[in-house]
Amino acid sequence: MIALLQRVSEASVLVNEGSAGSAESGEVTGAISAGILAFVAVEKGDTETQADRLLQRILAYRIFDDENGRMNLNVQQASGQLLLVSQFTLAADTNCGNRPSFTPAAEPAEGRRLFDYLLKSARDAMGDVPCGRFGAHMKVSLVNDGPVTFSLRVPPVDNAG
Repeated sequence: MIALLQRVSEASVLVNEGSAGSAESGEVTGAISAGILAFVAVEKGDTETQADRLLQRILAYRIFDDENGRMNLNVQQASGQLLLVSQFTLAADTNCGNRPSFTPAAEPAEGRRLFDYLLKSARDAMGDVPCGRFGAHMKVSLVNDGPVTFSLRVPPVDNAG
């Protein structure tokens, strides 16, 4: 599983009712003040083990400033919030050509199942964790604080051996 973490002073996700090019109408499905906006992708071979480890890393990752201005606090120590947004494009293979291949991404049903598992686990750990809508066209607004952005990856199970 892959997560792209952005330390934000605020973030929200709007799920459009229409197509990708439609006007700014729709439903805000999640919004946070200071915290982490995490874009999450599920890869082929991922299991609950990868989801558990990824959530552990997201919650423990020290990207918030302490009293000395050093990144020594995790999201919970900083009293921050977490917003999860599914984004299968993070699993793209971009090593060849000018068009990404999405073969590394999990099939949609499995991606949804593991994203929902991750979301439930995050809510068990933090209480209210807003999210986007899996598979929907979303418009994500954020104010990146820093800017601070990190990519985390927990490799999938190797089915080759």
